[in-house]
Amino acid sequence: MSLMRVPRIYEPAPLSPGQPLALSEDGANHVGRVLRMQPGQSLVLFNGEGGQYAATISAVSKRQVEVVIEAFDAHECESPLALHLGQVVSRGEKMEFTIQKSVELGVQIITPLISERCGVRLNGERFDKKVEQWQKIAIAACEQSGRNRVPEIRPVQALGNWLAEPGDELKLNLHPRAAYSINTLPVPAHGVRLLIGPEGGLSDEEIQQAGNAGFVDVLLGPRVLRTETAALTAITALQCRFGDLA
Repeated sequence: MSLMRVPRIYEPAPLSPGQPLALSEDGANHVGRVLRMQPGQSLVLFNGEGGQYAATISAVSKRQVEVVIEAFDAHECESPLALHLGQVVSRGEKMEFTIQKSVELGVQIITPLISERCGVRLNGERFDKKVEQWQKIAIAACEQSGRNRVPEIRPVQALGNWLAEPGDELKLNLHPRAAYSINTLPVPAHGVRLLIGPEGGLSDEEIQQAGNAGFVDVLLGPRVLRTETAALTAITALQCRFGDLA
């Protein structure tokens, strides 16, 4: 019989050993209703500030799960590469998939972008709700992957505004006709800012705008990749080259 892995739960509250705690609504729902855990069973809690805490369930009711926090563990699995993904919003589940897997691969910041050929048209309020949903996906990906620091999903913004933001990162834009590959890039001293365009690609004007903002066109290979495949392939290549993937 296989043993269940100790569940990891994000708890957005100050945590300290010896502290009794009632889990947040999301945490209690997952532990009590989804996993159906009982008093005496173990959890791992993290609040995004670094490290994690062993905890034991002390009481379970319909709406509440109470735990006692035990030892602190300073364990971290963050990549040494600071990676900021600027992803033009894709349709349906593709964006959710990209966010989930990007977090698993170690991205630290994700900014959803609107470009000329972006196929998603929502008003500001609906985009705000999407960002809340994407942040929950990022949290769940941290719970699954062992990360103790939750990547920030920034508010949706126009591509031009994002390109104009100041920063010392190595700025990269995937382009199927680029002259450089990721393997030829210099080691970035201040992390990487990676731009991934929409399903229809960036317009010529947007590519020029990115170049004017200091973005270097890079090539992944001879094949044209879908937007979600391009993002994850580029992140993986960057983590292999500069991060912590073997």
